[in-house]
Amino acid sequence: MLVILSGVSGAGKDTIKKELIKRMPNIVTLPSFTSRDMRLGEVEGDHYHFISKEEFEEKIRKGDFYEYDLHHGNYYGTSRELMSNKIKEGKIIVKDIEVNGTENLLKILGNDTRIVTIFLKVEKEELKRRLIERGDNIQDIEVRLGRLEYEEDKIKLYDYVIKNDDFEKTVQVIMTIIENEKRIEEHSRMWEISHFTVFFIEILQMLQKCV
Repeated sequence: MLVILSGVSGAGKDTIKKELIKRMPNIVTLPSFTSRDMRLGEVEGDHYHFISKEEFEEKIRKGDFYEYDLHHGNYYGTSRELMSNKIKEGKIIVKDIEVNGTENLLKILGNDTRIVTIFLKVEKEELKRRLIERGDNIQDIEVRLGRLEYEEDKIKLYDYVIKNDDFEKTVQVIMTIIENEKRIEEHSRMWEISHFTVFFIEILQMLQKCV
């Protein structure tokens, strides 16, 4: 199962993702590849896989990404190989992806992988305060605030929209969502096995009548 967290930069996606991994078993993250510079405090392979713009564009040509996008002048993309491996292992992947990437993944993986989409909504003034506290420069803040309306116009893509004005409450709500979606997935899988078993028995009975 893939759980997607979206929202503008500063909505709290990364912080919530880390908290979910701490509290819930069998949950992993899948860092995106990016061509942007590493920020202070970030770790290669933890926050992102940092590569040059030229390396990223070579991966695009080779078809290495499920999805990629140019965001604030930098590339971001989801590795086909890394995601496929995690899904095969039966892990619950929690990944923060912007709205265009979510739209692309739903088109590519929607029929084969259970995808749960969650949009974290933050009021404009609160978002501005968070970006200032984070140390973003004024120009970047204006760009991110300007994108707020565009991203919120994509809310209809999402299964759940959560107003992230209380960190603990937001984490608890998302944990409940994941647990419920996990149960739905397990029940669906059991139904498929049961349905196949009944079908197989019916085929055997038909063959026995023909003997």
